[in-house]
Amino acid sequence: MTTDTSPTSSTSLAELERRAKTHGARPAYGHDALISCDRLVRIFTTDGVEVQALQGLDLLVEEGELMALVGASGSGKSTLMNILAGLDEPTAGAAKVAGCDLLTMGAKERLRYRRDVVGFVWQQTARNLLPYLTAAQNVALPMQLRGRGRSRDRAARADALLTMLEVAHCRDRRPHQMSGGEQQRTAIAVALANSPSVLLADEPTGELDSATAEQIFEAFRTANEELGTTIVIVTHDQQVASEVRRTVAIRDGRTSSEVLRRTEVDATTGQESVVAREYAMLDRAGRLQLPAEYTQALGMEHRVMLELEQDHIGIWPDNTRD
Repeated sequence: MTTDTSPTSSTSLAELERRAKTHGARPAYGHDALISCDRLVRIFTTDGVEVQALQGLDLLVEEGELMALVGASGSGKSTLMNILAGLDEPTAGAAKVAGCDLLTMGAKERLRYRRDVVGFVWQQTARNLLPYLTAAQNVALPMQLRGRGRSRDRAARADALLTMLEVAHCRDRRPHQMSGGEQQRTAIAVALANSPSVLLADEPTGELDSATAEQIFEAFRTANEELGTTIVIVTHDQQVASEVRRTVAIRDGRTSSEVLRRTEVDATTGQESVVAREYAMLDRAGRLQLPAEYTQALGMEHRVMLELEQDHIGIWPDNTRD
């Protein structure tokens, strides 16, 4: 005996219209988010061939978040990071960071944006620090270029950041005198020097072993908790991705799914545990990308059957092929 799991009734057009009206007018997309990407497109042209790296990507990041972006090579995550960092320009769509419109900025505004609004940490440790400067001098340099404060004040802030990130002992060392982990923690201090609204990191643990990678993530967590800095990390490191409260997956140039983690307390034992739940992302056009392992398990391809239920939308394999 088999159980029929297909939809049993349809919802009338009048009911759909009634439900739509009850939601009322919605505020503008991303109006209160620190980072807002709305149908973001980036097209590269090489030898007359167009490659669409971002295909209408939507993303919202709230102020104070510590989150990770994951995705396979070629998914578009590094392109997105370069756009958010002001190192690349979008082709179409909308992108705003801390009130700055990334599509309308001129060259001078973009330079000011990179200096004042965002901090950036590269994967390659050698790329983050000037080799002929000490750790303290590297951290003080962004403040000096900005014309911020007196020399004494810049040195004091550099010392405070190095101490917070537990590399104060490297104050007078040059990069070649530091380990990879010490270099990356110093690089985080450099990125935080001008108190950016957002700190971006592109595979910051890619060249490090797992123990050192954990130290680097602790440095990001410290910056997030003590300074309130919003941090977005692109990573392939599942250990890092599983440590943040929110992980956004990018696939084929769009945000495809999110994993949200929260701490729950067992009412009986009082023990805490982290519960993770996966969500599919619904874009502005109403499209979503179902996880490949889900659709493959049920043999879903080309089209699926939908039904609006009282409190959810049902999705079933297409049975018209049977």
